Amino acid sequence: MCGRYASTKDPALLAAEFDAVDATEGDAPGPDYNVAPTKSVLAVVERHPRDEAGEPDPSVTERSLRVMRWGLVPHWAKDLSGAAKMINARSESVLTKPSYRDSAAKRRCIIPAAGWYEWQPGEGRKQPYFINPNDDSSLAMAGIWSVWWQPDEEQGRKAVITCAVLTTDAIGEMTAVHHRMPLLLPRDHWQSWLNPDSTDPSGLLEPDPSLVSELELRPVSTAVNSVRNNGPDLMNPIALTADAMPEPTLFEQS
Repeated sequence: MCGRYASTKDPALLAAEFDAVDATEGDAPGPDYNVAPTKSVLAVVERHPRDEAGEPDPSVTERSLRVMRWGLVPHWAKDLSGAAKMINARSESVLTKPSYRDSAAKRRCIIPAAGWYEWQPGEGRKQPYFINPNDDSSLAMAGIWSVWWQPDEEQGRKAVITCAVLTTDAIGEMTAVHHRMPLLLPRDHWQSWLNPDSTDPSGLLEPDPSLVSELELRPVSTAVNSVRNNGPDLMNPIALTADAMPEPTLFEQS
């Protein structure tokens, strides 16, 4: 699964890395080393620009970096209360589950991350780990997004853009920490995943072993357990004592 991650680069750097334009319009959150559900996050989308009448131009596409709220809220939801429970969407069922299938077909995105946190079970506690690339590149986590219209006394209604991270079965060394992991997209899949004219991403939903083999997995302080803690020190490795080292254990499938 993916319940916390780090987003450390500014919008200009991310826009350049993902060949996008920065459309955050000054609303981008700052560096966040402990991104938690319902926070504002950065996401990459590709859409057909619309004219003054609101009609899309099918001959042109534009890739942009946007601000979204983590925790998907379907357009038909009554309110935002369920968002924290919908931060992840299983890749195995995202095309068929009513809450996600419309977004999976029409509104896919990439959620950049410096890395994500996962907790390995142990005797009486869980040991957090930080998983990140072994270079300065960003992870491209597959995501989906939706628009929910919130009543607004002044404007009539206000668009709330929400998103979820796709997860898949963990592979390689990741299985020693958790049985699930974010679905990471290699660069040669970015265009196909973001393509606004493609409604069937079924061929892009399997984890890429070559990407996983390039990840670093390291134990970090339990300070990350609290969403109130934030800072680059959360990603620093710690030394585990022999009695504090949990055995590699797979969680039961939920």
